[in-house]
Amino acid sequence: MQDIHPYLSAARIQERIEELAVRITTDYRDKDLCLVAVLNGALMFTADLVRLLPLRMQMDFIKISSYQGTSSNGAPKCLHGPALNLTGKDVLVVDDILDTGLTLTKILDMLGRQNPSSLRTCVLLDKPERRRVELRADYAGFGIEDQFVVGYGLDYNEQYRNLPYIGILKP
Repeated sequence: MQDIHPYLSAARIQERIEELAVRITTDYRDKDLCLVAVLNGALMFTADLVRLLPLRMQMDFIKISSYQGTSSNGAPKCLHGPALNLTGKDVLVVDDILDTGLTLTKILDMLGRQNPSSLRTCVLLDKPERRRVELRADYAGFGIEDQFVVGYGLDYNEQYRNLPYIGILKP
């Protein structure tokens, strides 16, 4: 078992999600919103976020794989794409963490080919120190330092997703 040091409490995460929900609700009040969640990591974040959005919306999912252990392999691979037609929709991509930016860039490129009316991003965690492409999230919950974090959907070899908080994984 790895050593995990608490980083963001469940209460603080929920507080920040409520703040993001207010901003998103204001920005998408009169839009045709389609929220696309990135599996598996963004599942917890997305579930908590959408329950706070009093908007008419569609939801879909995309599954991308790019991590093994504690590092990105640099080659994101799409395992499952969204089924909805995104043409003319206001699309909000929800992800757990913006790290190197390679995965989110691939997703934005894929979804952009469907000619959405708008295409924005919402991430729970933003780790700018590791960015390898120029990319900035439209909505970001927390800026974090270059630490490997788990919990609240984030994993290490598919473990720890179920933690209600986010912790730093120490070897």
